[in-house]
Amino acid sequence: MGGFFGAVSRQDVTLDVFFGTDYHSHLGTRNAGMALWDRENGFQRQIHSISNTPFRTKFEKDLERFRGTSGIGCISDADPQPLLVRSHLGLYALTTVGLINNAEDLVDRYFADHARQFMAMGCGKVNTTELVAAMINERESLVEGIRSMQRRIDGSMSVLLMTDTGEIIAARDFRGRLPVLIGKNDQGCCVSFESFAYRKLGYQDAYELGPGEIVRISRDGWETLAPAGDEMKICAFLWTYYGYPNSNYEGVNVEVMRYRNGEIMARDEAEEGGIPDVDCVAGVPDSGLPHAIGYANRSGKPFARPFVKYTPTWPRSFMPSDQKVRDQVARMKQIPVPELIEGKRLLFVDDSIVRGTQLGETVSFLYESGASEVHMRSACPPIMYACKYLNFSRGNNDRDLLARRIIRKLEGDAGEARIAEYADARTERGQCLLKTVCSELGFDSLRYQSLDGLLEAIGIDRKKICTYCWTGEE
Repeated sequence: MGGFFGAVSRQDVTLDVFFGTDYHSHLGTRNAGMALWDRENGFQRQIHSISNTPFRTKFEKDLERFRGTSGIGCISDADPQPLLVRSHLGLYALTTVGLINNAEDLVDRYFADHARQFMAMGCGKVNTTELVAAMINERESLVEGIRSMQRRIDGSMSVLLMTDTGEIIAARDFRGRLPVLIGKNDQGCCVSFESFAYRKLGYQDAYELGPGEIVRISRDGWETLAPAGDEMKICAFLWTYYGYPNSNYEGVNVEVMRYRNGEIMARDEAEEGGIPDVDCVAGVPDSGLPHAIGYANRSGKPFARPFVKYTPTWPRSFMPSDQKVRDQVARMKQIPVPELIEGKRLLFVDDSIVRGTQLGETVSFLYESGASEVHMRSACPPIMYACKYLNFSRGNNDRDLLARRIIRKLEGDAGEARIAEYADARTERGQCLLKTVCSELGFDSLRYQSLDGLLEAIGIDRKKICTYCWTGEE
């Protein structure tokens, strides 16, 4: 995944870009960068690895030399960026958020057509943002280039492009899978993935780009250079998991949606057979907490926090590159509250169950800490397909997903034709999936939120929401 922030103003925007970008740190853990521009100094840029050190720590020293009335910054789980690009379209800084599945094919076509070169990274692959720039530069204007690039890629791509006149061109991905929002104050404008990032900096909500829309942003406002398309497929996981609680997407607040989602889960479970007799409802920290609060409020069961995560030294358990170290860090972060666990019947709500590795270890940790029962609820349906649009998970193989692994265990390759049945808890195969996961991970019971329930919680037209990871449908 990743996120970006940009600003254009009558005054220096270095701190706005610094803090605005930092507020996207929950979206990526590998690389980050900032690029500033002003009339006297031109472009200034810096890129750092943030895999073991937070954004703020890495960039604080750079603030002393940065100065500009325009700037863009990014947090990225992809390649180092933003890049400075010089072409017949001028000199500009570019940052991207998205995923290109056909990158190698596009590179090969580029070589075949132009016999040019790319700077290769250590793995031999081409920097995704450099590839995007190459496709933009094949056309006679930046807007034509962005449009052409978005039509040619298999995946999705949003961009921020800062020109050598200090303007920012922002483009939302073709199907609007991720948000791009504009804020405004009395000195200028900003553009952001997360709306809360600019509100804290004194900007007010001004405009939300539509799918595929391209706008030019200046200190005086913005204008549409290419209109929005008719078809939107915004990612449902924005609300379920990786969106920040304070943010709004398409007018729907993340935290409010999560409360509502938990309430719908409890409502439906009560109607379909009753909620287990438990001592408390808890959320798997931290992303499961709001879903659990909604579940507890609707079910009438008390909400509690039987364990907490210790985050001052390891704010993100997936930061270390070595899987064994990541697993050990995840275990070290789980600090029990024995008085709330020993002899208790616990019902936990998590935002999702992807591969199930850490969740299984969490259940073992709870039983070792004295729990008598552990029931699990997932705030979304079983994930059946790895995302091919946004790269918000490190794994990109369907076979790594817990639900698909269970299906292969039960039926081998023949089960691939019955994925929809396994995803539906009302079917015999759906019940078999639940029982097998319970057996493997040690739950006393398991339920997934239904797709209908999740879409009801989001509350916008379901035709505008991408549900590929659950249904496999475009």
